[in-house]
Amino acid sequence: MERMQEDLLSGSPFDGHQDAHRFGDPAAGGPDAVLAGLDPEQRAVATALHGAVCVLAGAGTGKTRAITHRIAYGVRSGVYQPQQVLAVTFTARAAGEMRGRLRQLGADGVQARTFHAAALRQLQYFWPRAVGGPVPQLLERKVQLVAEAAGRCGLRVQRTELRDLTAEIEWAKVTQTGPDDYPAAVAKSGREAPRDPAETAQVYRVYEETKSRRGNIDFEDVLLLTAAILEDRPDIADQVRAQYRHFTVDEYQDVSPLQQRLLDQWTGPGGGASLCVVGDASQTIYSFTGATPDYLLGFRTRHPEATVVKLVRDYRSTPQVVHLANGLLAQARGEAARHRLELVSQREAGPEPVYTEYEDEPTEAETTARKIKDLIAAGVRASEIAVLFRTNGQSEVYEQALADLGVPYQLKGAERFFERPEVRDAGVLLRGAARAASDPVTDGAPDLAGQVRAVLATRGFTAEPPAGSGAVRDRWESLAALVRLAEEFERGRTAEGRTTDLAAYVAELDARAAAQHAPAVEGVTLASLHAAKGLEWDAVFLVGLTEGTMPIIYAKTDEQVEEERRLLYVGVTRARKHLTLSWALSRSPGGRASRKPSRFLDGLRPGSSAPGARPAGRGGRAGETGERSAGRRVRGPVTCRVCGRALTEAVERKLRRCETCPSTMDEALYERLREWRAAQAREQGAPAYVVFTDATLMAIAEDVPANRQELAGISGVGAMKLDKYGAAVLSLCAGEEPVRDPADVTDDQPDEPA
Repeated sequence: MERMQEDLLSGSPFDGHQDAHRFGDPAAGGPDAVLAGLDPEQRAVATALHGAVCVLAGAGTGKTRAITHRIAYGVRSGVYQPQQVLAVTFTARAAGEMRGRLRQLGADGVQARTFHAAALRQLQYFWPRAVGGPVPQLLERKVQLVAEAAGRCGLRVQRTELRDLTAEIEWAKVTQTGPDDYPAAVAKSGREAPRDPAETAQVYRVYEETKSRRGNIDFEDVLLLTAAILEDRPDIADQVRAQYRHFTVDEYQDVSPLQQRLLDQWTGPGGGASLCVVGDASQTIYSFTGATPDYLLGFRTRHPEATVVKLVRDYRSTPQVVHLANGLLAQARGEAARHRLELVSQREAGPEPVYTEYEDEPTEAETTARKIKDLIAAGVRASEIAVLFRTNGQSEVYEQALADLGVPYQLKGAERFFERPEVRDAGVLLRGAARAASDPVTDGAPDLAGQVRAVLATRGFTAEPPAGSGAVRDRWESLAALVRLAEEFERGRTAEGRTTDLAAYVAELDARAAAQHAPAVEGVTLASLHAAKGLEWDAVFLVGLTEGTMPIIYAKTDEQVEEERRLLYVGVTRARKHLTLSWALSRSPGGRASRKPSRFLDGLRPGSSAPGARPAGRGGRAGETGERSAGRRVRGPVTCRVCGRALTEAVERKLRRCETCPSTMDEALYERLREWRAAQAREQGAPAYVVFTDATLMAIAEDVPANRQELAGISGVGAMKLDKYGAAVLSLCAGEEPVRDPADVTDDQPDEPA
């Protein structure tokens, strides 16, 4: 559930953005200037200002450009009044981006909000008149109350089960299903309920009763109550409809029945308001939350006179990436597949997508990390590279692999940029410098970026990043993002012929913070495929593409499998130029190679057959997938060195003994290794496990290797770590002081004596 608080402003529901300037920029040119640079289909969207408009927009076809130019053209030509336009989308980030584009196009004053933000503003404004008294308190997170309700029902629910139970209640509410009707609705929809539907219905009922008794509402109630007020109070509905005459709905394939109900109340009967919807049924990936493409696919039925425009010119991806995306959807089935769009790339040719098979997951992660480092060395910015996976649990091995190589990364969905302590602190410093008539810190700086660097330097910011990864590097990356934003801001203002100073930059930061429109952090993005929706990168690595993961094992019905295909399609279309798809035959080194590549790649990857004609044996071997994993030998079973039992647990395999069998570990050596590791971690600004895990140190202290070959035989000591730490570890094992490896010595550092 998206978080809305930073986008929910008090006051009239018709207020424009708090940072909006008065409309009208004489230097911006006439209305037709807005149409310059649009392709014929985008221009058709921009000039369709009346009635119902349905834009079917494929990935990378410039849908946001088309709809923001449509709004701006309507405003600049006088057909729309800015305060009469409401654009709604699904995330605060997307709404913030839309507001920013509209400001640049001279259409300030237009409201661009999420469904929940727009509804809550109206609910807060009309509640005293429609209901009376204060507005009920909004629950930001309902998990705690769901846990309490489950306890009152006598159910013991684990934390992971609690999240699933909460999601089920959210699904029921957005599909307008009450507690009594929930079991039947689950059966009808074919939904895989996380627990007995009768138990869920009971918890749902108690949750609603408890919430109501305490005077609370949740996010779904915001939509429900706003729609109910508009349905029950014609006078209030007329006031809203008199204010808003023009609606735009982005990502329309993701609306829920409850959101559609509210939209119907906003637009009103009789088609008095103009309504433009934008979407792509092939990117419907949130049905588990109640989203449905039915409203997009049935738009012409409900609006027979609607103007329909298809955007298929793909400006994002190379012909090679687009060809793969089209091929992926060509195998799709179902209603959404019948309305798929055949994309046509507008970019120059690029490299072919690479399909790579690996023996095991660690090899997949390590090799992916090396490829990423090679791309960065070749000039691709780290922030223009992403590793995308099906589930969040797959991220850890890639975090470790990137950290081992000193490659910075950021986890999508982690702490919000403007909420980071270092960013808040920097904002205070920059505001103070902007207010000062003369500041010795910034005086003499050649440009805006120089002033920002000077201010941030008072808090330790340097031109060069710190070594390693971890919290220190993360802090530096945040501050570096503020400097890059200053450079981009100044270039943009200069191109427009406008002056730039620190005060204007601080105002831009405030506007971005209100919209959660964060600058890019210079690190590789690690994200789930769901979290990657709406984003794009120069290089994308789609990893873990095995049966059971893609499609996910619990995708049972045909429609659930097709949604998994659409999810992979979203991942493919995030790539502009470089695209790598990979899978591993086993989970861990030495494991049975029983996995198969995803069925969605059949007929697409070299050497594979079309769906339904999978060749016998394991597919995608050397010479068939374009690339074969290298560097890790196939290992046999690992047995306990003490009792001889076959080992299956990762820690036991690393130690080469059962955890219950007696240890031969050299305790003193283990402590020396831990002290050395702590020093290495401090030097790199990284967690200790990035150097070696505890299990690896224990294995070293048990085996006490005498040379590089013996050290390399210990699980957890790969080739990279052997080169980086091997000499130091072997010195410690020999009872000597650790030495620095030659590979870890820079040109300006003399070798330390052995």
